[in-house]
Amino acid sequence: MKFTYILLFAFVVLACNPPQRNCTDFKTGRFEFTADINGKKVTTSFFRNDTLEVENFNGKIDSSSIKWVNDCEYILKNLHPVNAAEETPLLIKILTTSDNGYTFEYATVGSAQKARGTAVKID
Repeated sequence: MKFTYILLFAFVVLACNPPQRNCTDFKTGRFEFTADINGKKVTTSFFRNDTLEVENFNGKIDSSSIKWVNDCEYILKNLHPVNAAEETPLLIKILTTSDNGYTFEYATVGSAQKARGTAVKID
C-alpha cells in the first residue's frame, strides 16, 4: 500500500510540471525542420531574426516577415507569394523547448486545422 502512495505521488509531481518553454532562446538563429511529405522525409533549413525568416527548401529560397504576438507565438507572412495559398499568413506557436530545439504547432491564420513539427537549432 505504501508503494502505491509513493507511485501516485511521483505521478502527480511529474504530471504537474509544465513543459519547458524558453521561447526567447529560439527567436533568432539558424534552424532545420524535417517533415514527412507523401512518405518521404524532407528537410527545410531556415534563418530567422526578429522580423525576417529566410527558408531554403529543395534549393528554393523564400522569405517571410515575422510579427511576434508574444514570446512563443508569431505570424509568418510570405513576402513574395506566387499563389493564393502562399498569401495566407501562418500562425506558429512554440509548444515546448529543449536545449537545442522546439516543438511547434502551425496553421494558416483562421484555420482550425493544425499541424505539428520540431525544429532544431543548428547555430
